[in-house]
Amino acid sequence: MNIRDKLLSSKSYNFEETNFIWYEHPIFELTDLPSENEKLSNLTKPDIFLGLTKEPLIFLNDLKLDETKIEPDFLIFASRHTSKTARPAFLVHTTGNWSKDTDFGGEPQDLSWASALLHKAGFISLTEQESITNLSDFSLDIEVTHHGPTILEKPLIFMELGSSKREWVISDAGESIATAIITTIFKFLDYKKNDNQQIGLGFGGTHYAPNYHRLIRNKNIAMSFICPKYYIQELNIDLIRKMVENTFEKVDYFIIDWKGTNSEDKKHLIPLLEEFDIPIKKTKDF
Repeated sequence: MNIRDKLLSSKSYNFEETNFIWYEHPIFELTDLPSENEKLSNLTKPDIFLGLTKEPLIFLNDLKLDETKIEPDFLIFASRHTSKTARPAFLVHTTGNWSKDTDFGGEPQDLSWASALLHKAGFISLTEQESITNLSDFSLDIEVTHHGPTILEKPLIFMELGSSKREWVISDAGESIATAIITTIFKFLDYKKNDNQQIGLGFGGTHYAPNYHRLIRNKNIAMSFICPKYYIQELNIDLIRKMVENTFEKVDYFIIDWKGTNSEDKKHLIPLLEEFDIPIKKTKDF
């Protein structure tokens, strides 16, 4: 709600209420952007809508768009993030379940649709908030693919403010995420237009994916799904095929965090990957 409030009250862009109702709340549409923003001046403004749902986002299994006359191509979920460490953080990730556990939404061993370019745009947009000095204690994180929803059939990402009640209500933090969300949309369109990103699927490493963080931030690499090391043994041909097919862009590489994957997991993983006509690379190869 902090992020939503900042989207609606920003002086940098303007959302106006529409006649559409979604989950008993009005939908807002972005109408104005700052004309002085050179990054946006060469891009046609897409239709951007802001909705509010009564359902917890991880359990949102139905967009209920029949009466709205809105058919989105991509979704960005503005969400809070919780962690045991409660460290201040801005985060982005795609969604899906590698195991049969559905305690946090979605279907068992199922993946949402995802766009590697949207995922990268989200992360790079968050990094551009680093210059805000009073938020210097916030980390910038890519999480591996986890939790629901998985069945919306729209490419989606979560952009999150973490990681405790203290951070969720910080006004500047909410504004940073709100700004990053708007920037993400236009950065994504720019990536699509320039077509200079290589698309990868990730395997191995830890929850906050430091080696993939490095690739996405510093190389022309964009990634959709990332399966961490502790779920490698859950992978099968069907799940890897879903990683490929549910990625909006054509996949160029399977990318393994080699040091972040033990020998037993490699023995399970590599024969599965070799069933596909997609090159296998290590994170250190880039």
